[in-house]
Amino acid sequence: MKLDDFDFTLPPCMIAVDPLKERDAARVMLVDRAGGDFGETVVSSFPALFRPADLLLLNDTRVLPARLNGQKSTGGKVEIFLVKKSPGDEEIWEALVRSSKPPRAGTRILLPEQVMATVISPATGEGWLISFTGTDDFIGWLDRSGAIPLPPYLHRQPQESDRERYQTVFASERGAVAAPTAGLHFTEPLLERIRLAGVEIATLTLHVGLGTFMPIRVDDPLQHKMHTERYCIPQETAAAILRCRERGGRVIAVGTTVARTLEHAAAGSTVKAGSGETDIFIYPGYRFQVVDALLTNFHLPKSTLLMLVAAFAGRERILDAYRVAIERGFRFYSYGDAMFIY
Repeated sequence: MKLDDFDFTLPPCMIAVDPLKERDAARVMLVDRAGGDFGETVVSSFPALFRPADLLLLNDTRVLPARLNGQKSTGGKVEIFLVKKSPGDEEIWEALVRSSKPPRAGTRILLPEQVMATVISPATGEGWLISFTGTDDFIGWLDRSGAIPLPPYLHRQPQESDRERYQTVFASERGAVAAPTAGLHFTEPLLERIRLAGVEIATLTLHVGLGTFMPIRVDDPLQHKMHTERYCIPQETAAAILRCRERGGRVIAVGTTVARTLEHAAAGSTVKAGSGETDIFIYPGYRFQVVDALLTNFHLPKSTLLMLVAAFAGRERILDAYRVAIERGFRFYSYGDAMFIY
């Protein structure tokens, strides 16, 4: 297996730079893992795709406004990109720092409302450990002062509308630096229609981390190291999966983040409730234990997310689906269309 095995050419005009006006107006490619032609529907028709015995699983993580702009005492501009909070009561975060010169331990950065960031030391992963002082309500300040961290391939600055559209309607648990994008297609009325169709809905949390932006830099994907991400599977969600198995329904993962969390916590065909960190890397050859169907957006070439869907449906099948999606003019990536793999 080589990295080039997961490459494809996408015309830049097919990248969805902005979301559609209505969340549930996106197109959905239907991919039967057994083969055959690729069907098509729209998100608003989701209830027709699911069966009354099915279980729909959502990731309820909430994206932090993780990009901060500040200034060093010398006047130089600095961008801080929060990655994740370090354990403890103090406001110490792992973060990436972008400035004209690399930061050093002790560097102080003035942020809006006189909040001060101080570079402590290199982080164990990417970037630096940074402490924040000058506010008694850090999250409230971050909501006012930070910008939503849009994916770099959009090549545009965040807009005020992104604060709402780059969150799922069920986002509740703060901690992600990127959205679980398959969930962006759902609306509250659509979720209610799915429930009325007899489909059970449950949630888990995976705080999408820096790894979602990081390319694979080695020719052999097996040498790639995944970043860890924090997750939580409530007891009621584990119980819902068990009920789904008992009634013969399908476990449908909304997004690769849900799929990764379920497979990390797999206990046979069900999962163990609990919380922790996962760095599971799923690529072709992996045998899924929990996920029966997957709703996912279209992913970047040579990415770990493309490898996951290739593991689920087969590399040739997925690359063929992507070829057809390009021919049919599907919109790609975070604000784009979706595929339902079953």
